[in-house]
Amino acid sequence: MTKNSFEKKLELYKTQINTKILNELSKRKPKSLYSPLIYFLSSGGKRLRAILVLFAAKSVNENLKILPINQAIAIELLHNFTLIHDDIMDNSDTRHNKQTVHKKYDLSTAILSGDALLAIAYEFLDKNLKYNSIKIYEEFTNALRVVCEGQALDKEFETKNKVSLKEYFEMISMKTGALIKAAMKIGALSASDQINKKDIDQFGLFGEYLGIAFQIQDDLLDIIGDYKLFGKTKALDLLEGKKTYLLLKALDLAKGSDLEKLNKLIKNKGISQTELNEYIEIYKRTGVIELARNEILNYHKKANNVLSKLSNKYDVNNLKNLLEFVINRQY
Repeated sequence: MTKNSFEKKLELYKTQINTKILNELSKRKPKSLYSPLIYFLSSGGKRLRAILVLFAAKSVNENLKILPINQAIAIELLHNFTLIHDDIMDNSDTRHNKQTVHKKYDLSTAILSGDALLAIAYEFLDKNLKYNSIKIYEEFTNALRVVCEGQALDKEFETKNKVSLKEYFEMISMKTGALIKAAMKIGALSASDQINKKDIDQFGLFGEYLGIAFQIQDDLLDIIGDYKLFGKTKALDLLEGKKTYLLLKALDLAKGSDLEKLNKLIKNKGISQTELNEYIEIYKRTGVIELARNEILNYHKKANNVLSKLSNKYDVNNLKNLLEFVINRQY
């Protein structure tokens, strides 16, 4: 499959997912609860997790007549529930170049709408579920808990002066990796009642590695990304002193005045816009931009190795293409 035809497939699935979500929400009342959700879910997003559910299902059962789009939507709504609440906790002004829900409406509306989205996610999870319903519920609920635990660790990092890279990887494997892992496992489970636990775990492991690579890529794009496409302020993580892969690696490698400046950033919980270029130069001097690229490639290789094992039994071409798409993204 050519790059162009694969991207068309992604857009087709994305359109189907968006249409089904918005059609469902537009029927519901009160509008004060659902209009903010329609606004938020119309604001953009890759729908990566939902598409992974569909690709995993097709890998397990090429002849699947009805794709598990409801379960894909359940994963997507769970993800967006976490984003609405993330924005509240971070007091973020924008997402995808639009106001966040709590800024456009108010805090109470954002909390309530986010809660409703989680309930609707469970409703979708149960629709037209043919295989492994109990296991799918367990994976979904476990992912929800682990994401919350990862978010709690991320919030703890804000008040800790010293965070190790080991702690960082633990946090992102929970906050980002857990839901991508669950998307893969739920997709595989929804396609057949014959798939064994070892294979399900391998699909999950691919998702975990993909999730870690995805998060480090996010950290990197904060510095080098296309900010208009990315929908974020340039180097926002750095400005806010967020403990990303690049910052933690720079703290390990920097010496002299560079290390003093990085410690000052940690103490002050961020830097001013006028200091930004100075700190980006520290990243360049310590080589952490290239090291982040290498770490992404490391997890890309791990994910590919998992797919190679799975390819003995399953058609994983869509997953391989999606892995390349994610690793090479610019936003």
